[in-house]
Amino acid sequence: MTKLNHKELMELAIKEARKTMNKDIGGPFGALIINKDNEILAVTSNTVLGDHDPTAHAEINAIRSATKKLGTHDLTGCTLYTTAYPCPMCLGAIIWSNIKKVYYGCIESDADEIGFRDDFIYKFIENKRKNISILGLEEKERDTCLTLFNEYKEKNKKLY
Repeated sequence: MTKLNHKELMELAIKEARKTMNKDIGGPFGALIINKDNEILAVTSNTVLGDHDPTAHAEINAIRSATKKLGTHDLTGCTLYTTAYPCPMCLGAIIWSNIKKVYYGCIESDADEIGFRDDFIYKFIENKRKNISILGLEEKERDTCLTLFNEYKEKNKKLY
């Protein structure tokens, strides 16, 4: 098997993104995941519009596809290629899936220039989530919910 270089791998993600972008299924976002042996596990794109799902970003779709293929939630040793710097949601998913290396093409300001609004989410997080015009967050019934958390801990459930 021929090992693909960074440009070839990114071009596969771009090709996938272009397909769904031209069908008006999603934006110009594609992603690809390879394992430690450079085998492609997933090539996906953004399908937010087609799926009517705001979480159907290319990186999320790639993680879902790769984990399903491997039968695990843990993508340790895998690498992700994406056409743009990941949004906060995708960064969280990448970290939760244990991917330690991401190669991205466009930067945050490139996405901003074509109308995507990731930056306001970064600012919301950086400003300690205080802007209620973006999202109101309020703690309620913590003690009630802690009973569930304590039950989980007492049963020694598997952490992930």
